[in-house]
Formats: sequence, C-alpha cells, structure tokens
Amino acid sequence: MIWRGRRRNAGIRQGYSGGGLALKIGNAPCSWGVEFPDSPENPRWQDVLAETAAAGYAGTELGPVGYIPESAGMLAERLELLGLRLTAGVIFQPFHAPEAWEGLRDNLLRTGRMVRPLGARNLVLIDSIEAGRAAWAGNSEGAPRLDRSQLDGLHGRLREAARIASGEFGLQACLHPHAGGCVEFPDEVELAMDAVDECLMGLCLDTGHSLYAGLDPVRLLRRYAARVRYVHIKDLDRGILARCVEGRVGFYDACNRGVFCRLGRGGVDFAAFRRELASAGYRGWCTVEQDRGPDSLGSPRDDAEANRRFLASPGWAG
Repeated sequence: MIWRGRRRNAGIRQGYSGGGLALKIGNAPCSWGVEFPDSPENPRWQDVLAETAAAGYAGTELGPVGYIPESAGMLAERLELLGLRLTAGVIFQPFHAPEAWEGLRDNLLRTGRMVRPLGARNLVLIDSIEAGRAAWAGNSEGAPRLDRSQLDGLHGRLREAARIASGEFGLQACLHPHAGGCVEFPDEVELAMDAVDECLMGLCLDTGHSLYAGLDPVRLLRRYAARVRYVHIKDLDRGILARCVEGRVGFYDACNRGVFCRLGRGGVDFAAFRRELASAGYRGWCTVEQDRGPDSLGSPRDDAEANRRFLASPGWAG
C-alpha cells in the first residue's frame, strides 16, 4: 500500500458539515475539461491537482487513465505534497459495444493498478456516449433503445467489470448513469441495477446527470440508499437543458453551452439532497464535477473555488 495517510490542512479540508452530517469533499479533472487522456485541450495534470488543492478540496479523482502518468508511486508523492486523497477511478467506456470489450478491460486493469495502491475504494463504471443517442441526451421518449439481447450484453459486461474490480483489486464498483449513454433514463437504471448483484455493484449517484435524465436525485437516493457508494455533486441549468433537448444538441455541445452551472444556480435542491444523505447515513466522498467542454466560458479554477464556497454555505451545510 503506497498511500501513507498524511493529511495537510486537515482543518480546512476535512469536509463540510450541516445537520450533523460531515462529508469528505473532492473535485475531479473533468471540472477542468479533462474527458479523454490525450486531448490537446487538456491542462497539465500538475496544474489541475494544484488548483484542486488550492481551492480547498480534500481529494481528487484519477481522471481518464493515461492523463496522469501511470506511476502510482509518483502520484502518491504528489498527492501527499498537496494534502489530497484519491477518491476514485472512473471507467468511461462503451459497455454497450461488445467489440470494445478488450479495450475496455485493459482500461479497467490499468485504472485498478493506479487506484488501489493509493487508498481509494471506488471504481465508477460509466457507459460512454453512444453515437445513435448522442443527440437524444435528456429525451427519454425520443432516444433509441437497446433491444433485449443488447441489454443483456451490456449488463453482462458491467457484471464482469464489477467482478474484476472486486476480485483483482478489492474495489467497489459503482454504476454511474450518464447522459447520452445507454444507461441514462429511469427504466435503464432500474434494469441495470437489477441485473447485477448489489454485493458486486453499487450506485454512483450524480445529481446533475440525474436531472438531465428526468430523475429526481433525492428520490433516486431514497430508492437506492443502501447501494449508494459514491456521490457526484453537480448542478444543472434547466433552461439550457430544455433548449438543448428541444434542439437535439449533443451532450458535449450542451456542456459548452453551460448546461452544468455553478452549484446553487441550477435546479438541484441541495438542501433536500443533503438531508436525504443524512437520513441514509452516507459517510463517503462527495466529488464535485462541473463538466465542461473545450469552448466553455469561465475559469475552471474560479468555478472550483465558487463551488467549494457553496459547499460551506447554508445552501448546502444548513
């Protein structure tokens, strides 16, 4: 085990509390626009980690494997220097595509080898955006659906990924429903959760993607409280979403247009969500993700600082 557990500035970054609930708060490279490891628009990983720490967060996600050099020892030293913990690894891959399995499995193994030695416990599984559904993100009635055989294949690959996460790395797999993927809408979430044993796969509840798909994050948390292992915190501008759905704007273009806004400016009822977290007894990480595209306006660091301030305000902390 590489992670040594040293915490700098623990008084600042221990977490934000309210109503008797203390939570660990992190951020993620996607808040700086990092979606793919080799994108030329990506900022330097060193800068992303430094700005995450400077904004007062206690942890960071790994980001897409390959973005940060694949040396767990090197990353451990950088995290320790900055006083950060690694919160999770994320597998953003086409679980809907059987021909992609070998590449997906390699991505999973590489991510697991980075995440496990650094003390993180969660591996987030996301079915990445499917070409035929990209323009139908957020539109449950119009989006084309997988047939029964295709769904069985998708669920089987989720199940096998969860087995690898648990069996080879001792990690808890968590399903993350995602706009534009084939696990997005309420019926698709229910089918996927029912298809994989709860001992193998929990839920990563994302407040913004829930609203994008027409799901109330509070009700979703209430339903799956026993399986929520990890939480993504983001807000969503309902007006921008409505225009994007009506115009069949793809997910990444919607991000460029600011569909995910600063916390407290959108449609998520964070006070109610925090109360539900307290009721569920949740004590895991809450990781901020303000997804942005290469053409998004504003400064990622300014957004990260504003979101941290919100999470210390009555709008969240009570």
